[in-house]
Amino acid sequence: MSSFESPEESPTDTVIPRPILITAAEGCFVLTEDTVIASDPAFEHTVRWLRGALGPATRLPLLPGSPGPGTIQLVRAADLAEEAYRLQVTSGAVRIEAGGPAGAFYGAQTLRQLLPADAFRAGPLGHGPWSIPAVTIADAPRFAWRGVLIDVARRFLPKNDLLRYIDLLAMHKLNVLHLHLTDDQGWRLEIKRFPRLAEVGAWRRESSVGAAVHEKYDGRPHGGYYTQDDIREIVAYAADRFITVVPEIDLPGHTQAAIAAYPELGNLDESLPVGTTWGVNDNVLNVEDRTIAFFKAVLDEVLELFPGDYVCIGGDEVPKKQWRDSPRAKERIRELGLRDEDELQSWFIRQFTEYLIACGRRPYGWDEILEGGLPRGTTVASWRGTFGAVTAARLGHDVVTCPFTELYLDFRQSGDPAEPVPIGSIISLENVYGFEPVPSELTEEESRHILGAQANIWTEHIDSARHLDYMAFPRLAAFAEVVWGQRQRAFADFRRRLRSHERRLEALGVEFRPESGPHPWQSRPDAPGLPRDFAEVNAQVEEWTTNIVAQYGRPRT
Repeated sequence: MSSFESPEESPTDTVIPRPILITAAEGCFVLTEDTVIASDPAFEHTVRWLRGALGPATRLPLLPGSPGPGTIQLVRAADLAEEAYRLQVTSGAVRIEAGGPAGAFYGAQTLRQLLPADAFRAGPLGHGPWSIPAVTIADAPRFAWRGVLIDVARRFLPKNDLLRYIDLLAMHKLNVLHLHLTDDQGWRLEIKRFPRLAEVGAWRRESSVGAAVHEKYDGRPHGGYYTQDDIREIVAYAADRFITVVPEIDLPGHTQAAIAAYPELGNLDESLPVGTTWGVNDNVLNVEDRTIAFFKAVLDEVLELFPGDYVCIGGDEVPKKQWRDSPRAKERIRELGLRDEDELQSWFIRQFTEYLIACGRRPYGWDEILEGGLPRGTTVASWRGTFGAVTAARLGHDVVTCPFTELYLDFRQSGDPAEPVPIGSIISLENVYGFEPVPSELTEEESRHILGAQANIWTEHIDSARHLDYMAFPRLAAFAEVVWGQRQRAFADFRRRLRSHERRLEALGVEFRPESGPHPWQSRPDAPGLPRDFAEVNAQVEEWTTNIVAQYGRPRT
């Protein structure tokens, strides 16, 4: 809301994600050589961040000082929640009141966005003065979980590129980075006890080019992994920006890279290479006690590296063919008194959900883990539509919604044939902006289990940081508003404000998708995709969720 009659007149209407309340007034605050920052001691970290963020472009020292005219003040407000803030800018001072350190940081992010876009550059252009429009903002997020998954297993993202993305997430007030660290095509985490996971599992001889159905390969080795010190650095860097890193160690499917490193984990009497083809394959873990012990030992090191509450154990897309063909798996089913291979998968997953809970952590997994039931304290990532979200919430489990029909940012952005590696149905900027994280079928009480939402960026077809930029932005800016602001939103207003926000992205060197479509160098005629329509994708969701329907029934509406 603005005191200006026309939204075109408001000097603050470009802030993304848009604050919940804005009132604007005449005048502005001008940063000068004499501007100081006065802070509550609990907010000193944000002071250092703000000085580091603005210093390179403005060449202003912004040294510590005492409250008074010409000062940026950060103070604690007992009436505000941890992530909430109030920002008041007058011609004489800037005041950020916050409920906690996270709120102070988000207030500082908004303050930065109120400056000209050149404030986001890494060096001065000689422009000035650096003025901030007079404004009062009261702001707080709608959801606690504002997440993004980056798949570094299919395509390794070097550490510096990952740190850059952490800054981009923080800029948009997103607070969870789900790192997909392991899959058939790569293992990206050093495990001291099992060094071959990285030494062997982190490298594949080549990669599919485009959709796997075309059977086209690039003939180029691909690989890389994060050392444990790299991970400690990444986690600390994220924590400094109030982002929690959630690791994913996928079990019991999507594990060919681990089996390539340690063949005794598999079901075949043969060695396997690290996977080179995208999609789901039949190679899954065996169900021996030694395999379960192996991955509990892996998780012990993961827990030491990632101090956050949540650890993802995958549980998705597990073919049962090898278990059906395995005499030992059949014997295991009899030993445990299970009905079939589906119950065997549920038993396997419970070994790790219960283990993590016993370690004081919260297991997190894709909605397939609902099959067979879950212990209390397990959180579900609902990706196959919202059916899993409704079922899990009604069972009393916390949920993060991330349906692949609306929030998979590797899907094509339009019907333009020049879209790079066009796969899946169209997920446009407007589609993302229109997403509602809370399924309409839920009651108010059930809705409390929806922690928030997560945009997922799978990288089978995203082979560079430039391409990652193209697929992520500006759709991530739209997603940031979905999980931060009010339920009622106007896409036309967002689209207008996005023009100003894109100047910030340009200043940061983000190669986002233009509204008019891809630049010639952003297309990929060498990498054929596999476009699908929305009806096809929805039919696939129906097929995928038959096991949950059989167990729990179709949710009432």
